Amino acid sequence: MTSARSPKRLLGRRELVNFPTFALGGIEAKVDTGAYTSAIHCANIHIETDAEQRPVLVVYLLDPGRDGTDGHPLTFSEFALRDIRSSNGEVQERYVIRAVVQLYGENFEADFSLSDRSDMKYPVLLGRSLLRQGRFVVDVAKRNLSYKALARAAARRTRS
Repeated sequence: MTSARSPKRLLGRRELVNFPTFALGGIEAKVDTGAYTSAIHCANIHIETDAEQRPVLVVYLLDPGRDGTDGHPLTFSEFALRDIRSSNGEVQERYVIRAVVQLYGENFEADFSLSDRSDMKYPVLLGRSLLRQGRFVVDVAKRNLSYKALARAAARRTRS
């Protein structure tokens, strides 16, 4: 019995992604095949307790001054604390959440480690676990392929 596998989709080394659950769109992401877990920039990461005295993770995603963010905190009742190896080889303990990221107009749920990426050029990093899930391959000579494909499709619809 053979299974019909969808073809692999092409991503560039940089992509514009949406996070529909967080109402954030057009966020610049670096596609990093060397990273296993995806990452998203956030600040003021801390634990509080909810009304039932359960721990909740509170974060400010991206920078409050960045377009598309409102500076309000997000809370997560489901999260994990994991050891993540940074790009310099150092192991850091980071909070990890499940988030929905949108590429080619399709939603993918993936783990994102939360860290201060303010010194990095791109606030989001897309790692191998997400790339495998979506059956993506990367062409490092290209950029924003997902966004451009959606823009072309929208232009065709308006001409019809």
